[in-house]
This record gives sequence, C-alpha cells and structure tokens, in this order.
Amino acid sequence: MSSQQLLMKDVCVSFSGFKAISELNLTVRQGELRCLIGPNGAGKTTTLDLICGKTKITSGEIIFNGQPIHRLKEYKIARAGIGRKFQVPSVFRELSVRENLAIGNSRDPGILSNLFRYGTGDAIEQTEKLAKLVNLEDELDKPAAYLSHGQTQWLEIALVLAQDPALVLMDEPTAGMTAQETRKTAELFIRLRGQHTLIVVEHDMGFVRDIAETISVMHQGRLLAEGSVDEVSQDPLVREAYLGSGGIGHA
Repeated sequence: MSSQQLLMKDVCVSFSGFKAISELNLTVRQGELRCLIGPNGAGKTTTLDLICGKTKITSGEIIFNGQPIHRLKEYKIARAGIGRKFQVPSVFRELSVRENLAIGNSRDPGILSNLFRYGTGDAIEQTEKLAKLVNLEDELDKPAAYLSHGQTQWLEIALVLAQDPALVLMDEPTAGMTAQETRKTAELFIRLRGQHTLIVVEHDMGFVRDIAETISVMHQGRLLAEGSVDEVSQDPLVREAYLGSGGIGHA
C-alpha cells in the first residue's frame, strides 16, 4: 500500500439543524478497497455524496491526492479522478451494451460524435476489454433494456471504470443481485483492488467479508469503529449498535 489518497478531516454536515455527519475522520490509502457499513441512517450514502460534491460539507476538510476538493463543483471533482456509481443504475437503455461502453469510454461529452467514432480499432478493443472485465462480453450487441438487473449494475460499473477514475465510489453495488451475480461482483472488485481505490457502501455482509481489506463502521453520522473484518466483528460497540450477537457474517 502506498500513500494516503483521501482524507476527510473533522467533516460535519447539517440539514436544517440536523447533524447528518458529525466530526467524521476517514483516511483511505491509494489502491485500497474500503467498505463502509452501518445501519440505515448512519450517514454512509451522505459520506459518498460529500466526497463527490453532490452535497457540500458544513465544516471540516476533504483532501484528495493532497488537494482540498470540498469547495469544488461536482464536475471538477469528477475530472480530478473520482467516479461514482449510485444505488439505482442509470444506463442508456435503448442503446446496446457496446454503444453504452463506447460513450462511457470517450472523453468527448458529445453523444453523437462518440457513436460515429466508436468503430475505430482502439475503441473496439477498449470496449471489449471492459465488457470482459464485467462479465458482459457475450451481451455486447444486446440492448441494455434487456439485461438482467445484475447485468445492468455491471454495465454501470463498467461506465464508471471507462473514465479510469483513481477513486471509485460504489453505493450498494450488489443490491437486487442473485447469489451468483453477487459472487461474480466480489471477484470483479478483488481484481480492481490496487488498480483503483474503492470505497464501497454495502449491506450484504457476506459480500463485505469476501472483499474487504478494511471496514469503517458508521453510526449516527460518526465513525464508530475501523479495522479488519475480524476486528470489527469482535468490537463490542459495533455488536451493540449494528451486528447483533451473530457477528458480521450474520448481520
């Protein structure tokens, strides 16, 4: 592991007087796969919103690659190398998987110009490589509307990865997936580890156990505990607040 890539320092955010995030301190190293867990309302999705600029902090600092980003507009944070996959997949349903990936692959925001250019050799190779990475190599010519829910999630993950972000934020990537799709998603994330830094918000504790290097547990807008799966499982505060006596595998 190399240097720290993301630092959230004493971050607070209030909505109409309600403190959604309270003095949150989080450090994520380059190439790390960090899982963010906690009960509903703990502030996990809000934390991702703050990192990508969708929500602005009330106080504190967010530093990415040594630069403060908390005052930047959303698109500038994206250009700095932060990609985000939201809970609900948003893909171009009427276009094929290949066409979706061609648009995602382009640095040019004009959709039409991308479609005219996607037949070039480099673009085809990159598109096929991405499709293979997310288990969609056999679905390239299928309209996105006909993909299963899990495949749609994979396509959106591919669209985020197409921009080659240094930091990828994933909000419940396995929601609605079958057990087999969840297993394949775990394999994908393990392959991505080290190539990208990943912060994954997830409720599926089996999935978290499979992929996590470090887990950060949030509770009521604060960081409650941090460590490996086993360390977090044994933490009495975590058990009391979230996991119950069955431990992390049974949450």
